[in-house]
Amino acid sequence: MDNQTATLTRRGMLKAMGFGAAALAAPRLTNGATAPGAARPNIVLIMADDMGYSDIGCYGGEIRTPNLDRLAKGGLRFTQFYNNAKCGPTRASLLTGQYSQAVGEQNLERGATIGEVLRVAGYRTICSGKWHQRPLPTTRGFDRYFGLADGCCNFWNPGTRARPGEPAPGRKGKTRVRRWAIEGKAIGGYVPPDKTFYTTDAFADYAVSRLEEYKDEDKPFLLYLPFTAPHYPLHAWPADIARYRGKYKIGWDELRKRRYKRMVQMGLIDSRWAMSPRDKSSTPWQPLSEADKDQWDLRMAVYAAMIDRMDQAIGKVLDKIRQLGKEANTLVLFLADNGGCAERVNRTPDIPPGAVASYRSVDPPWANASNTPFRKFKSWDHEGGVATPLIAYWPNVIKTTGAFTNQVGHIIDFLPTFIEISGAAYPAELNGRKIRPMDGKSLLPIFQGKQREEHKAIFWQFGRAKAVRQGKWKLVRYGNGPWELYDMEADRTELKDLAGTHPGRAKDLSALWADWAGRCRVRTGSGGKKRK
Repeated sequence: MDNQTATLTRRGMLKAMGFGAAALAAPRLTNGATAPGAARPNIVLIMADDMGYSDIGCYGGEIRTPNLDRLAKGGLRFTQFYNNAKCGPTRASLLTGQYSQAVGEQNLERGATIGEVLRVAGYRTICSGKWHQRPLPTTRGFDRYFGLADGCCNFWNPGTRARPGEPAPGRKGKTRVRRWAIEGKAIGGYVPPDKTFYTTDAFADYAVSRLEEYKDEDKPFLLYLPFTAPHYPLHAWPADIARYRGKYKIGWDELRKRRYKRMVQMGLIDSRWAMSPRDKSSTPWQPLSEADKDQWDLRMAVYAAMIDRMDQAIGKVLDKIRQLGKEANTLVLFLADNGGCAERVNRTPDIPPGAVASYRSVDPPWANASNTPFRKFKSWDHEGGVATPLIAYWPNVIKTTGAFTNQVGHIIDFLPTFIEISGAAYPAELNGRKIRPMDGKSLLPIFQGKQREEHKAIFWQFGRAKAVRQGKWKLVRYGNGPWELYDMEADRTELKDLAGTHPGRAKDLSALWADWAGRCRVRTGSGGKKRK
């Protein structure tokens, strides 16, 4: 087949799938210039699972993260970037550029994924890590996949049976079998034969292997690398745990004070924002017994070790990209899927966290510290649930290195960004299904040091939590409680409810949220489920 015939055949395929001719075009930048086809960037999208806003070093944490810190020093850090407060909804929005309530959280039936859009545009598409949707990645635009196609699992042994010479793996539930997948094959109860298997390492190793496999291809690549760390269960390598053992005997109250101070000094947060008080789900540190303090220290040491190991794994991937000579034109993004997790999931109270037989969680007091300086946790739409670090690193484009941007963004913005920088097209239909328009807006102007046109409003809903942000104003509610109104410029820690002072604005924003919920088919009761 000659080149002309191949191009015509591909055009026919694109048309049948609902993609226009623009899917073959070179990327067009916001200044109107067209980048040559060879300049299409590689894209690496990395996501942590259940990690708080202040955990990593470049966002004020004491946890050792030299690779992420290097990206931050050479790139751009967002101070007001948002996720959806929960694993599945965040992934649905991140993959499709749409609100999860509208696209369909599990099946994504009204959307096209980043893999589907970029693969048609000529990208090699790779996914390694956690995939929380029902159809496997290999059916939704990814050429290759390895990882957990489920919510969480044992880091050492995701299966249900013990390996020879080992105890049975700790599990969340006795009857729940976690779904794993290798390429297009789903595996229930995957038991890796290698006793040195650890999910964080395995995800990075698979990514590095695929980058090596495709190194000579004349294609840019999309690598989606969603880790399961530091989501419970608390599992980490002993050497990594030892690095932090004893460091958390200062307690969560002191840890929050120290992080807050560093964040203000860095310029990450405004000194006008008072740190939120200790959450009511937590107790004071000082009255605890020495034995209790030691056990709490161990929990946070394992949690920190999980983030440390994730950073090491990220370093392996970044090293490979540099080795291949592709760093300068690779956009790397790092974020978290929701805030720190306060769920108490301690299935093995007599087995300390860390090893294969254990199944423990970090619990509310440390999660409260992870989310410094904000209120609440994962599953809430207060800032502690929805605020995420976002590091953007792209040497060819991002020149304001080491800087912060206060421009507001949301995970729905990723797919529009990838479309703009790649020259890809967004389909009206996909495999006979009509696709909703994207809700997001490209982040490229921000990467270029420009002021982006703001979203008219940003919306949230998960379970009983609801929120809307418009400009500096945020309206948030949990369950049947009253709507709370906050000025994000003066009080991003959400301590001064202004709903009584500005009832008209609160009413207007609640109406705006209700209109959005209706368009997205959100049930506005406590369940937050979509109407069938």
